Amino acid sequence: MKKIILAQFIVLLGGTLFAWANFIMEFLKWTGKSARTTGCAGGLVNPFLSSCFYGAIFFTIALILSIIILKKSQK
Repeated sequence: MKKIILAQFIVLLGGTLFAWANFIMEFLKWTGKSARTTGCAGGLVNPFLSSCFYGAIFFTIALILSIIILKKSQK
């Protein structure tokens, strides 16, 4: 069971890093003078309304819960 919990943590960590990296790239494009390209926002102007932002939030919540479960399983 501990291997499954550890694997879940690793997958969620990777997903969280990927989601926040995508959001940060969209945010930097939004705040900078660079050319606007279609990414996660899919035509939206504000990156805080994009699926990348919501995905990053949900992945972060799941990662926090996974950390709590991982710590409790090690006791």
